[in-house]
Amino acid sequence: MGASVGNAGGGGRRRRRSSAHVPLAEINVTPFVDVMLVLLIMFMVAAPLLTVGVPIELPETKANELQGDNEPLTVTVQPDGKVYLQETEIDLDTLVPKLQAIAKNGFEERIFVRGDKAVDYGTVMRVMGVLNKAGFKRIGLVTAPDNGGK
Repeated sequence: MGASVGNAGGGGRRRRRSSAHVPLAEINVTPFVDVMLVLLIMFMVAAPLLTVGVPIELPETKANELQGDNEPLTVTVQPDGKVYLQETEIDLDTLVPKLQAIAKNGFEERIFVRGDKAVDYGTVMRVMGVLNKAGFKRIGLVTAPDNGGK
């Protein structure tokens, strides 16, 4: 009349391994969101710093943007005729020696000329003529995108 209760139900030392380690089927997006927020903040802070610091009003055009892999050298002509190399005011006579000193690709360096729309055509052409006469071949004019006459 005695019944053994110790082994009933498969208890004791034997356990099923499949029920102990069930794979988690959820994706933890918290690290992804954290990284994206940090990148967003970095780009928001860095974007205003990427523009050239001499404020001028560029003429508008419907031309497409030029594609390039590195930052070109920038020569800016303000309405009062002052010439800037990057963000530093410079005399037109010393422009070419300074450009030759900082041009990484020599005379093949890209140079963008930014002329305010209030500057007369002759002043901008004089700057471009000095650059061309010095031997720089890749000179471009910078304009703002056309907003449809707005």
